[in-house]
Amino acid sequence: MVSYTTESIRNIALVGHGVAGKTTLVESILYHAGKLAAPGAVEKGNTVCDFDPQEKMHQHSLDTALACFDHAGIHVNLIDTPGFPDFIGQAIAVLPAVETVAVVINAQTGIEAVTQRLMERATERQQCRMIIVNKIDAENVDLPGLLEQIQDTFGRECLPINLPAQNSTSVVDCFFNPAGNSDFSSVAATHSALIDQVVEVDEELMALYLEQGEDLQPEQLHAPFEKALREGHLIPICFVSARTGAGVRELLDIFARLLPNPTEGNPEPFLKGESAEELHAIPDPQQHVIAHVFKVVIDPFIGKLGIFRIHQGTITKDSSLFIGDGRKPFKVSHLFQIHGKEHPEIAAGIPGDICAVAKIDDIHRDVVLHDSHDEDQIHTRPLHFPVPLFGLAIRAATRGDEQKLSDTIHKLLEEDPCLNLEHNAHTKETVLRGLSELHLRMTLEKMQQRYNLHVETKPPKIAYKETISQNAEGHHRHKKQTGGAGQFGEVFMRIEPLPRDAGFEFVSAVVGGTIPTSFLPAVEKGVREACRKAQWPAIRCRTCAPLPTTASTTRLTPRKSPSSPPAVKPSLMRSARRGRSCWSRS
Repeated sequence: MVSYTTESIRNIALVGHGVAGKTTLVESILYHAGKLAAPGAVEKGNTVCDFDPQEKMHQHSLDTALACFDHAGIHVNLIDTPGFPDFIGQAIAVLPAVETVAVVINAQTGIEAVTQRLMERATERQQCRMIIVNKIDAENVDLPGLLEQIQDTFGRECLPINLPAQNSTSVVDCFFNPAGNSDFSSVAATHSALIDQVVEVDEELMALYLEQGEDLQPEQLHAPFEKALREGHLIPICFVSARTGAGVRELLDIFARLLPNPTEGNPEPFLKGESAEELHAIPDPQQHVIAHVFKVVIDPFIGKLGIFRIHQGTITKDSSLFIGDGRKPFKVSHLFQIHGKEHPEIAAGIPGDICAVAKIDDIHRDVVLHDSHDEDQIHTRPLHFPVPLFGLAIRAATRGDEQKLSDTIHKLLEEDPCLNLEHNAHTKETVLRGLSELHLRMTLEKMQQRYNLHVETKPPKIAYKETISQNAEGHHRHKKQTGGAGQFGEVFMRIEPLPRDAGFEFVSAVVGGTIPTSFLPAVEKGVREACRKAQWPAIRCRTCAPLPTTASTTRLTPRKSPSSPPAVKPSLMRSARRGRSCWSRS
């Protein structure tokens, strides 16, 4: 079994804008925790989290990666996320797996776009947040000005828990042991501001604080500190330099002593049934299993790897689990822990653990795993991802690779929540959509490097549609003599514009039974076919056939059976559009 308890687990996601130093910070944390003999470097391509060949070549993160370590009696699951907006979907997808979202800010560039967007996402999800200011030793940094900017942007509840000292070569603690001098601000004043902010959430402690003054012990402040984090009443700020290691040991101490464990953080809400009744998992290892798959990786050697966070119960080797509402369970033959590219096998996972199973074809992102039918129809609240708008029409460069292309794209779609595939029936193109040109370029590069698949790309054609802007009338006479009875039909039709998004309407104006009702479905089918086969599909129109004023002269003569009259020809639609036409893009 595992050597730690749920109370000793810390799940933390490092998020922030690109080049903030998140991957380098993970290396420094692992080194100071004793997990690494020496920290790696992004430039050398030997970091734990940027292990993919693409990431080594481009020297920045393209996907989320997990690292785990033990330190001072705690077990930490650390998630490194990409920082460029082109890959923000990967960062959003891991938020349900953690209690704490640590927003990393580059001291040189300050608050950037992705930093603000991910802070807003964490706030919406009511997750505990902290801010890590990295690169405090860089040249031309204005740390007092950055602190003021953080408080102006994210609120006055953002308070430093330590401060840079000795020209940013170290940090001084402002919470547990507020002694020493800092490069700016007062340690005593910072400590007082922290204590005031914490005790505000506990009336009894506030009364005690007013009596005792500054004599409150850290043990007395632990519970209200966690409550302040849960309620967003406090967002602690830490200062570090991942390059020199300044402040990293103090950051580890904050992980161990102050950040919430799975029993203290705000629980992930689950929804059950069609009524979407909200329920919360209980982080008890003796309960039924509830786990959430937040990431899927398609490994060329291992196969499909489903990475999940256990919220309730215990998963062991040989456990039988159901996937979502599936009726057939699968057996956990191997249970893995994730550390970079390594997947060490473990005996069991408890509430709070992040684990993985391999070679389960039915598993996919955002499903709930459970071991009892009592948890059927349980799902998570859906995440809202940016809509992929940038598109490229793709096709296999080699004839015969069409099936391989289809299989490869579906693997990539399972891994990336911000990829989308469209099949446009009108332009006869397959369009792959992503968040940006860079996003699609990296995806196509992955196709080539990982799956040895070459594709041809071009900008997608615009699927135009047309409509009319005023009423028009049309008439068509069909005559065909092929021997026997022959064919004859005469159609009068009126077409009218409809409001936007109104679709298509067919109205029968037959009076007095001049046309048998058995003909009308075929007439409507013909009109719809003419709309579809026009130069561009016709939309937002109402057709009326036959015209009331000419209903008595309308004649339809079937060739063989009364159920199959001649269809309305496209020429009828063209004559009906001789009024004025307008164009619209779909």
